[in-house]
Amino acid sequence: MHVPVMLGECIEYLNVRPDGVYLDATAGLGGHTAAIAERLTSGFVIANDRDADSLALARANTEALAGRIRYQHGSFSELRTALASNGIEKVDGLLADLGVSRYQLTESERGFSFMADGPLDMRMDRSQEQTAADLVNFAAEKELADWIYEHGEERRSRKIARAILRARPIHSTAQLARVIETAVPRIGRLHPATQTFMALRTVVNDEPGELDALLAVAPELVRAGGRIVVLTFMSLEDRKVKRRFQELGRTGRVRILTRHVVRPSEQEVRDNPPSRSAKLRAVEVA
Repeated sequence: MHVPVMLGECIEYLNVRPDGVYLDATAGLGGHTAAIAERLTSGFVIANDRDADSLALARANTEALAGRIRYQHGSFSELRTALASNGIEKVDGLLADLGVSRYQLTESERGFSFMADGPLDMRMDRSQEQTAADLVNFAAEKELADWIYEHGEERRSRKIARAILRARPIHSTAQLARVIETAVPRIGRLHPATQTFMALRTVVNDEPGELDALLAVAPELVRAGGRIVVLTFMSLEDRKVKRRFQELGRTGRVRILTRHVVRPSEQEVRDNPPSRSAKLRAVEVA
């Protein structure tokens, strides 16, 4: 079952008005979108996602509220176009949950996880050509090692990259996980392939570039007094959001609402363990 992370906190910081217009930039399976729509009367929420399969599920999950929701397929770099196609220049609030959805992680054919064997895909937008298999089988050793180190924060990246090159061709998630597990020992409870899979997913989907695009355009898409709320799950992303918000705050473009990062409650972490790494930051546009 899909459980939206820090739902109460997201809605509180968005400060949803019944007649407002909102953008859920990462609709996922529709949990946050539905919570926003439930609080609307004459307003509406644009449910945007770059994953067409997830968006279709969000549409099904929010069918009862569809009159207050407009569904839009696109990436962060296309958000301005998404608003324009709905006749909107600015919204009253923008929410972005940067986590990978449970659907993506549990559908083996999507190739995001090694928990079930599947093709090395990892594309959030399956209309794009490059897959994780392309990176694993054709990238140079140094390039692979750099990706794994920079985006996965994996200190054993060079050893893992060498093992990948020796094992080529690699076609499945289970095969890649075995290669990594054989090359480097397990440290603590974390599977040794975890950070490499995270790095590959990040590169396949150009997540750093897309996050930069979101942080650049968000203050221009939200009207004065509106809120921007971002949920991150990786330290690299949180640092990027924190720095951007601080920069906007120093120049007077926003008022920072979360002087200290907001984390899920102990109860939420017990009820929904995947929420444990979530961090929320919010600003109000000046």
